[in-house]
Amino acid sequence: MTTRTRFAPSPTGFIHLGNIRSALYPWAFARSTEGAFILRIEDTDLERSSQAAVDVILEGMSWLGLTPDEGPFYQMQRMDRYKAVLSELRAAGHVYPCYMSVTELDALRERQMAAKQKPRYDGTWRPEPGKTLPPIPEGVQPVWRFKNPLDGFVAWDDKVKGRIEIANAELDDLVIARPDGTPTYNFCVVVDDIDMRITHVIRGDDHVNNTPRQINIFHALGHTPPVYAHLPTVLNEQGEKMSKRNGAKAVTQYREEGYLPDAMVNYLARLGWSHGDDEIFSREQFLQWFDLDHLGKSAAQFDEAKLRWVNAQHLKAMDNAQLAQAVTPYLQKLGHQPDERMAALCALYKDRCDTLVALADWIARHHGEVQASEADRAQHLTDAVRPAIAAFAQALTHVAWEPAAIGAAMKQVLADHGLKMPQLAMPVRVLVMGTPQTPSVDQVLALHKREVVLARLSKA
Repeated sequence: MTTRTRFAPSPTGFIHLGNIRSALYPWAFARSTEGAFILRIEDTDLERSSQAAVDVILEGMSWLGLTPDEGPFYQMQRMDRYKAVLSELRAAGHVYPCYMSVTELDALRERQMAAKQKPRYDGTWRPEPGKTLPPIPEGVQPVWRFKNPLDGFVAWDDKVKGRIEIANAELDDLVIARPDGTPTYNFCVVVDDIDMRITHVIRGDDHVNNTPRQINIFHALGHTPPVYAHLPTVLNEQGEKMSKRNGAKAVTQYREEGYLPDAMVNYLARLGWSHGDDEIFSREQFLQWFDLDHLGKSAAQFDEAKLRWVNAQHLKAMDNAQLAQAVTPYLQKLGHQPDERMAALCALYKDRCDTLVALADWIARHHGEVQASEADRAQHLTDAVRPAIAAFAQALTHVAWEPAAIGAAMKQVLADHGLKMPQLAMPVRVLVMGTPQTPSVDQVLALHKREVVLARLSKA
């Protein structure tokens, strides 16, 4: 049997890291088993769904490389199919019309709560042998309810939570179509999963309560339910469920902040799954290792500092030419164009950076003007060192423009003026780079143009 998984977001807001993890695992499972990954947009909530939200979902998945094999499919484009299946259920006697108004339903729930009972539909309109139904109210369009079994249990072996059994007596008759005939979420999901031949449903544990209802609809339609794996919630740094309301950022915001897609995949993978003690791994390793047996059973907590650390490790390990391509858009945002130095600049600075934004800032110092703080100038550009800076500048006019020769010139000036390395290196850094902290001065200068270095040193 070919593995078929799906990601089925509702486009009712931007997609954040908690949401996208529910795409990562089914994508990874499909890839690791040579199966198919399907994208389905559950857009039946017409009031809250938007094309803008759809676009962000597609953009976020594309950036992370979570490419679907099929889709996106849109539920609103499948209404005729849902209505056809609903007709099948009607003909088979699995659904019935319910004329109970919202007011009546609210009153019922109030009575049940007052009696300390679980609020639920009481089956008033459910047809049973020998039962007399209430008279049909004039001019009222009914909802259609699914005839849930009255006895027995619905059970499944969840790949995360283990065996789950729920008595059918705990479930009321679910509304599966509204008065205007449009189907509801739980019904659409089942029809979609059947039609798309989904074998494994990997989703957030906020869907656990929907699962027994969906399983019973599967059985009514004569189909075997898929394997379920319900993922624990992702918490924010404050220990709350990650959500837009609680300050979660859109997935695409991390791209703007200079995170690498492979680093994001690495970090998200570890938010609920593990492979021994491995913290840093490539996308290829993740897909080789991934299975459903090592999904975590407890809620994972997002930690942005940890994410930055993971991103830094991927930056360091990345091929310099590839890194140069990745950082180019960020450099361009700063108003500079890449040149032949890009790969070498990435090699020089990447160990100091945790994002592409930080790396672009370093590289920009080799292209545009720099401005040191007054405090740094006052501390490092003293009258005592200015003669040595002038001598160093003079030496740089004729040396070979490579690190060894630049370093030798600096050592000679230090010897001639009786100075130690920091006494000259620090002010040179401040003048050329705008900061006293950089990699080795000779390497930094060698990746500047000679005329730029001389011009900046002249401002001592």
